[in-house]
Amino acid sequence: MFQATVLALLPELGHLDRRQIAKLTGVAPMNRDSGQGQGKRRIRGGPAPVRVALYMATLSAVRWDPMMKAHYQQLRARGKLGKVALVACMRKLLGIINARRRDELRSVGLALA
Repeated sequence: MFQATVLALLPELGHLDRRQIAKLTGVAPMNRDSGQGQGKRRIRGGPAPVRVALYMATLSAVRWDPMMKAHYQQLRARGKLGKVALVACMRKLLGIINARRRDELRSVGLALA
């Protein structure tokens, strides 16, 4: 389900770098600064179905994948809130998926650059 959602709703997957794809899907921290004031960084934007699928996949990965579990626990040990650590894991998972898709496209010869 997750793979179908991501591939259907993110045709840019594999063509952008990890920061661009995170911003496109709405899991990159965006600032709310104005003049001297600095607001909290929050995630926003992007297609909601992709974020929902990515959230559920990340919950499973944090629980069962040793690498993601260690990353999550490290963030929590540094004092990050649970949701903040989970969103960071979402970005990491999205970066991994993007890199794998990029490598797939290169092996087939369909990469743009």
